[in-house]
Amino acid sequence: MELTGQPLSLAAIANVAIARAGVTISPLTHARINASRQVIEDIIRGDEVVYGVNTGFGKLADIHIPRSDLRRLQLNLVRSHACGIGAPLSEPEVRAMMLLRANVLTLGFSGIRLQVIELLVAMLNRGVHPMIPEKGSVGASGDLAPLAHLSLALVGEGEAFYEGERMESATALRRADLAPVTLEAKEGLALLNGTQAMHAVGGLALLRAKRLSRVADVSGAMALEALKGTPTAFDPRIQNARPHPGQKAAAEHLCELLRESEIRDSHKFGDPRVQDAYSLRCMPQVHGAVRDALAHCEEVLAIESGSATDNPLVFTDNRDVLSGGNLHGAPVALALDYAAIALTDLMSMSERRIDRLINPDTSEGLPAFLARQAGMQSGFMIPHVAAVALLNEAKILAHPASIDNLPTSGGKEDHVSMGMTAALKLRAIAENAENLLAIELLAGGAALEYRRPLKAGRGVERAYEKLRALVPPLTDDRAMYQDIAQVAAAIRDGQFDSGMEEL
Repeated sequence: MELTGQPLSLAAIANVAIARAGVTISPLTHARINASRQVIEDIIRGDEVVYGVNTGFGKLADIHIPRSDLRRLQLNLVRSHACGIGAPLSEPEVRAMMLLRANVLTLGFSGIRLQVIELLVAMLNRGVHPMIPEKGSVGASGDLAPLAHLSLALVGEGEAFYEGERMESATALRRADLAPVTLEAKEGLALLNGTQAMHAVGGLALLRAKRLSRVADVSGAMALEALKGTPTAFDPRIQNARPHPGQKAAAEHLCELLRESEIRDSHKFGDPRVQDAYSLRCMPQVHGAVRDALAHCEEVLAIESGSATDNPLVFTDNRDVLSGGNLHGAPVALALDYAAIALTDLMSMSERRIDRLINPDTSEGLPAFLARQAGMQSGFMIPHVAAVALLNEAKILAHPASIDNLPTSGGKEDHVSMGMTAALKLRAIAENAENLLAIELLAGGAALEYRRPLKAGRGVERAYEKLRALVPPLTDDRAMYQDIAQVAAAIRDGQFDSGMEEL
């Protein structure tokens, strides 16, 4: 990938973060990066007082710093802000964060030297990943603590991971044949002000949510077949009468999954039911609304990925250095909270279908809890309980982080976004959703076996074959935690939507 400051898609970010694709800085960006830095150099040589260049920070912005102390000022800034807490972010999350920060710095609004960005990219390419604790950001002046830990590694302090081993950053740089950088005026601030931590964590979680929105069609179609439901509600004429893009896409996907169903043909005529329960009939409307919500969030993140989010910003056309609010994480925080709510609703509908599959009052003749010997065996009784537990936690986590506010920095930062909290919550909900949809797939697969020798739709049968390649049928009670984990991992890897839709 060649960085120009361009918007980056979730798929492109994942290609670097997960697939470890290489990154370069476009030569086309060098002139504007150097011009921006020249403005800062001219300020240093003159007597002008500019926030972040020769002043303190936040509440201390009124304190003028002499020229002789500007390097120490930037290093102190990085050191003092590196106070993250908790488990380290995963390697893909850190890689996404490094990529996003490098990309926006190439826009030329930050006054940072090209060599600092080049070191960041070199670390990314050589696998030097800063140790970045996941907690400690309120997403107001950007993700200060996470980005400070990233910046520590650039100066050879703090910790990093290299070749799977956690070590001092200076050691990691040396092993990768890289040298730390000495920060000049404004460069610490240019590295710290930004929304890239919430964007990295939230963006990768959003990619998982997008995949789940399609897997829910698969598990839902499997449940519909097992429950002898009708695809009539997926008729394109119904969707065209309410043409939300996601609704139409979900209905088309469901129809494709259900095409050539022998189960449907067996009960098409003489079925006394006029319509199915909402959890089956309204899949296009609910799954589609989730798709549309996630699409909106993806648009927000695409804009953010090519935006200058530090402060102050350097404008080379008239050499102005302006303080503003692009460092505030509200756009990302609100989007990630929206995604969390949408994904939780997707889980809620899936849990209702699991209940219908195992409940003898609603399962269209299927045995209670899908057990081969009800009473002697419990079947899917407790996997459903586990699904309810996952949904309960997701509902709590779906409470928006962005509506909270606690002033920081002595009241200077008196409204904060809580965007990193929103990102971490979305990540947790995505993990719960992967496990819950795994339970629906397992229950749906077991239920389909009671409809044999009739075959389900082509897409459903393809998903069933994938399921059985992972786990055997439930012929007797067994500990199912490994089954659930294995199917959830396959969902995460795209095995249940590969070949059905493009990312």
